[in-house]
Amino acid sequence: MKEPRLRGGDLIHLTREASPQFVRPITVRVIRELPDRHTYDGWTWIEAYELGPDGLARRRRELYVRRAGVRWLPSPAPAAARPPAPRAARTSTARGSAVSA
Repeated sequence: MKEPRLRGGDLIHLTREASPQFVRPITVRVIRELPDRHTYDGWTWIEAYELGPDGLARRRRELYVRRAGVRWLPSPAPAAARPPAPRAARTSTARGSAVSA
């Protein structure tokens, strides 16, 4: 059975099953798979952002992983949009230029 292709935006968990380099498991968000690089059968190169405990990108990495060891995670629900910041009131000066109040 052929493993699904890794796509930009995929959230994945990488452990030693994906590669011996992941003694300490990491979670990454895939930027893209790099299919033009020659690899062993069942392995692939990806570009990804390593995520911190807060889910934010900490650093960009190129990783060599075994497809069968990749564990897909459900993508978190998008955060609610923040309301726009209040804008300062503007008033005119004697010369007609605007200044913030």
